[in-house]
Amino acid sequence: MQNQMPVWNFFIPLAAIILVTACTPKTPGTGTLTGKKTGKAKIQISRIEARNIGNQIWKNECSGTIPGLTSWNRGEYFASLGIGHFIWYHREKRGPFEESFPPLVRYIQSRGIPVPQIARQQACPWRSREDFQKALNTPAMVELRKFLHVTIPLQAEFIFLRLENSLPKMLTALDSASRKTLQQRFYAVAGSAKGKYALMDYVNFKGEGTKKSERYRGQGWGLLQVLQEMRMAPANANATAEFAAAADRVLTRRVKNAPSDESRWLRGWRNRLQTYLP
Repeated sequence: MQNQMPVWNFFIPLAAIILVTACTPKTPGTGTLTGKKTGKAKIQISRIEARNIGNQIWKNECSGTIPGLTSWNRGEYFASLGIGHFIWYHREKRGPFEESFPPLVRYIQSRGIPVPQIARQQACPWRSREDFQKALNTPAMVELRKFLHVTIPLQAEFIFLRLENSLPKMLTALDSASRKTLQQRFYAVAGSAKGKYALMDYVNFKGEGTKKSERYRGQGWGLLQVLQEMRMAPANANATAEFAAAADRVLTRRVKNAPSDESRWLRGWRNRLQTYLP
């Protein structure tokens, strides 16, 4: 058959995956991840909690499927990889959105985990969605999916670290009078039911909101803009629900401001926000 390949072509990828599986904490211990850059009220999250949040983000982005771990959406010019659909640009066509797959790879490498050769490349090796689709069943892509599957807990940790790094970035983008309110809202959400999940998912989903290139008509749609949009007292027990409502308003505004029609995405975005509700 045309798609059959000699068995020995899989020996090297399989050996690498076995090594990754042996080294990767698929079942995390009971240790705790503690934020280092979120001020006195540091966010804490257990490794088990991070894994569970990672699995939910995997469902959000990939429908919880292994094939969904390597995607290239129609109409886009970049690959979307892993549980968070981390962006990977080809060297010839960059974009305004933050590229997150190479930093993820560096984080996993820092944990001593072997990384497939294809993921160690400096830029995405596929020029287009068509090239990507043709490569879906190659040994290199199969190896990449297996690697992304067994490292789900580490991808969740990476998203958590992005969240804790987001607060100082957001505060730097504000004047001194606005910083206290934003910080209070951030911790109110983080301390409420499903709040850490909502924050982790949204910052991975739509970014911090601090990049000027991520704007339509001068208005952003990231975590910063959602926290600013919230209408609540700092200690409101329903902080997560208000966060979801604010995100809905911000994403609706994005669709209204978009230079091309993005309305097809709005229903899916709203369904995703419903998972934030306690």
